[in-house]
Amino acid sequence: MKSTTYNNKGSRNAWSPNTFSVKALIFGALIFGAGTQFTLQAQQDQFTRPSWRFGVAAGANFNFNQGLTQQLNSSLTVPAGFNHGNGVGLFLGPVIEYHRPESRWGMMLQAGYDSRKSTFDQITTPCNCPADLSTDLSYLTVEPSLRFAPFKNNFYLYAGPRFAFNQTKGFTYQLGINPNFPDQAPTPAVNGEFSNTRQSLVSMQIGAGHDIQLSSQNRKVQTVLSPFIAIQPYFGQNPRSSETWTLTTLRVGAALKFGKGRKIPVVTQVPAPPLVEPVVGFAVNSPKNNPRATSIIETFPIRNYVYFDAGSSDIPNRYVTLEKNQVKDFKADQLEVFAPKEPSGRANRQLMVYYNVLNILGDRMVKHPATSIKLAGSSEKGSQEGEKMAASVKSYLVNNWGIAGSRIATTGLNQPKIPSKKAGATRELDLLLADDRRVSIESSSPELLMEFKGGLDAPLKPVSLAEQEESYVTFDVDGAEDAFNSWALEVKDAQGKVQHFGPFTTDKVSLSGEEILGSKAEGDYTVTMLGQAKNGLTVRKETPVKVVHWTPPTNQEGNRYSVIYEFNDAKAIATYEKYLTDVVAKKIPNGGTVIIYGHTDSIGEEAYNLGLSQARANNVKSILEQSLLKAGITDVKFVVNEFGEDEKVSPFKNKFPEERAYNRTVIIDVIPAK
Repeated sequence: MKSTTYNNKGSRNAWSPNTFSVKALIFGALIFGAGTQFTLQAQQDQFTRPSWRFGVAAGANFNFNQGLTQQLNSSLTVPAGFNHGNGVGLFLGPVIEYHRPESRWGMMLQAGYDSRKSTFDQITTPCNCPADLSTDLSYLTVEPSLRFAPFKNNFYLYAGPRFAFNQTKGFTYQLGINPNFPDQAPTPAVNGEFSNTRQSLVSMQIGAGHDIQLSSQNRKVQTVLSPFIAIQPYFGQNPRSSETWTLTTLRVGAALKFGKGRKIPVVTQVPAPPLVEPVVGFAVNSPKNNPRATSIIETFPIRNYVYFDAGSSDIPNRYVTLEKNQVKDFKADQLEVFAPKEPSGRANRQLMVYYNVLNILGDRMVKHPATSIKLAGSSEKGSQEGEKMAASVKSYLVNNWGIAGSRIATTGLNQPKIPSKKAGATRELDLLLADDRRVSIESSSPELLMEFKGGLDAPLKPVSLAEQEESYVTFDVDGAEDAFNSWALEVKDAQGKVQHFGPFTTDKVSLSGEEILGSKAEGDYTVTMLGQAKNGLTVRKETPVKVVHWTPPTNQEGNRYSVIYEFNDAKAIATYEKYLTDVVAKKIPNGGTVIIYGHTDSIGEEAYNLGLSQARANNVKSILEQSLLKAGITDVKFVVNEFGEDEKVSPFKNKFPEERAYNRTVIIDVIPAK
């Protein structure tokens, strides 16, 4: 039988809350003093907030008892059961914490001495005697937790399991004097140990805390004081395997933690280099009056394609789109475009025609209400994306040009019917994909297509424009596209009147003499170029210029035509072969001269492209020669030029798929005999 120990003084051996408070204050003062010493010794550099912190936690356990406790051990069963009680115990132990400052999540580990002392509420036994019971339970506890800072600040929540290992299990039982017999001798207090005590417990805890930074970031060793509160509910906390006694604990305390931050490298502020004005050239070409100048009728081909930008199903803003109130003034055969004699000027003029392709199509469909079209959109992203692109074109024609939707069919494709990207291609795929990201305009209506049917892939009817009878002043800002966001012109006449033109984004711009002169025949001007550089500077360049009206030409001396080829192809499609035979050849007179220029885009090797342009030029020459021979014309002089991808004479740049498509061309000048 287990022995029982008696306290001869008859008093309970219970722990006093006042004693705990004094001890806690002394302990906290010692720890705080040590932390302050670390802080004072820290360096003065800037450091990051520590990810790892080590320290000590101390707190008070407010313990709440529930359930029946009557048989204290095998040798002592009290007359009546105890059911409720509470008390305060000490928690003290080390703490380890990992938490990256920029993250919400982290980990904590607390361990140490964990007291569950408490006093049950006094009860009355059958002999009408008061009875008291106090407990002295303590554990070695290990408490890993997951840490979560919901607002990424110093407030955090934590939760995790609690593993407790019993260290003490004492009790003190005191039976009081029956008030009806006040002269009775008191019963000695009984000190003993609970039987059937669980040696280990597995429960849980959930709590919250707040980090108070005690040291600044110029300390390597940083100190944090973290007040916390946690609850450890009753489930899993049955101290004994017998009876129904359970414990719920509310812990209130603070942790003093230390950690080393990583030194933040000192970044020396290097003064920004002074802004340098970009080097650009500025030249103005104002041609003199030439009464013998002659005009040329040029026929511009129109590809039946609308190209789209990657990742967008909207019509690119480089295409000319009109509002509803503007379409009534549009005339497909009266486009106000300009064609200087240098190739880049011709490119500007032809691309202006091409970028009006939707308006030219809309104008023709309005004039010919019986016509219909099919829009086939193709995209490397799939047929659904191609369908969206086709729908954008249809929406513009229906909403802005008022064309009935029933006249326009749409479909989506993964690849166009005549693709640039062939199977097995491995080089410059981004350019080939851009060429195939398009909406093809198909139609069986001769009013829309070229005169000669060539299948659903036939180009639209070309546009013929006479060279405008006007002088044009060309403003060339060499390097503007690379150096400037935009640039503008101030043109001041001799009387000080200033005209403003722009903003522009290309290297070269042409203005008609009429725009500058108005009703005057000529005038002297000071031209100032104002460029808004990409580095924020404003660049000014100034030059004088004399502007004159041209005398209109009196004779039409020639015609210019173009034939467009598919990618990497040297044989004209059937439509253009018929066009060369039945239109171009018939414009070549006896004794005339035909000058042929072969070109390619920039995709592929330069030497290969040179040969490809020669093959294209010779293909055109062969078709024209055979047609002239059948007509009995044999005294025509042919001059063949092959330029490949040569950018100096290339009709267009190669930035956009439209430009590459129109660079796959042969240009034909027909010059009558003098």
